[in-house]
Amino acid sequence: MIVLKFTQALLKDMKAVPMECHDSGELSLFHWHVNIYQLNRRKHIVFINDLSRLCILIDGIRSGQVTRLQEKFLLTLRTYMASEGIGEAVMDTYLREGSEIMISKTNSRSVLGTMKEATYFTEDDFGDDLSRLQWINRLFYKPIDYRNPIKVFKEAITLHYEGKRTDSAFPSKSEK
Repeated sequence: MIVLKFTQALLKDMKAVPMECHDSGELSLFHWHVNIYQLNRRKHIVFINDLSRLCILIDGIRSGQVTRLQEKFLLTLRTYMASEGIGEAVMDTYLREGSEIMISKTNSRSVLGTMKEATYFTEDDFGDDLSRLQWINRLFYKPIDYRNPIKVFKEAITLHYEGKRTDSAFPSKSEK
């Protein structure tokens, strides 16, 4: 199950009622913080993965369209994962496990801080959304030891489904 943790502003805009999420406080590959912001004078919805700080941006969502937001998020996530070379089997399994979506309230100031960093710019000149996502997810963030979110996400999803490490996104204690 994917848990979308909406900010108060987005809960109000989407007219959504949050459910109580009983997580243990640990960061999860299936938990995403979600907010609304203006980019190039258009409303965008930004999703930040709690574990990897991977960022997904979508636009074209109007107030109250929670179902459309969920569908577009899953579609954009699939497209982005494919563009980054994540295997079909891993993508299918992740999205199948995440086919059920729950809306909750935000609960991590660290993730909200990363979200603020990722949405610092209000205008850009990217020709397409995929280029924008690839650029954002190659920035470095302190909560993930100054690593790229896409590398951390790839490592985490591969470790979760295949049980093996693919690169040095999660260095061992001896490497630190």
